[in-house]
Amino acid sequence: MIQPPLREGTGKAVLLVDDEKPLLQVMSLYLSRLGYEARTVDSADQAWEAARQPSGALVAAVLDGSMDGLSVQDLAGTLLDANPRMCVIVASGYPVEMSALEAKAPRRVLFLHKPFTAGKLADTLRRMIGAQEENV
Repeated sequence: MIQPPLREGTGKAVLLVDDEKPLLQVMSLYLSRLGYEARTVDSADQAWEAARQPSGALVAAVLDGSMDGLSVQDLAGTLLDANPRMCVIVASGYPVEMSALEAKAPRRVLFLHKPFTAGKLADTLRRMIGAQEENV
């Protein structure tokens, strides 16, 4: 008998912020298939609007670290302050200064180098969310 795929993300919302719409769509589709509720935004204005909303339901955010018009440090800081259980993954193909974020929220932020596979994203989310759930 074939087992159905594991729905590991059931009930867990993840904010995806990236101005590369094809990448955003692939990440959203993959995470949705794993059972996550993928909330996507593709502009700096939308990212800030999402950060101003009550974020209690969000368990993680994956932020484009080199998006025009967006300070990933400020956005991540706002999200982390709003929800002490959230984790943030900063994804970029370029170096991103992470030390201030890591000092602000130890073990709740991580850098993920682009390009990455869907499996790498899922593994990273699983590890970060699991670590936060263990600390509750």
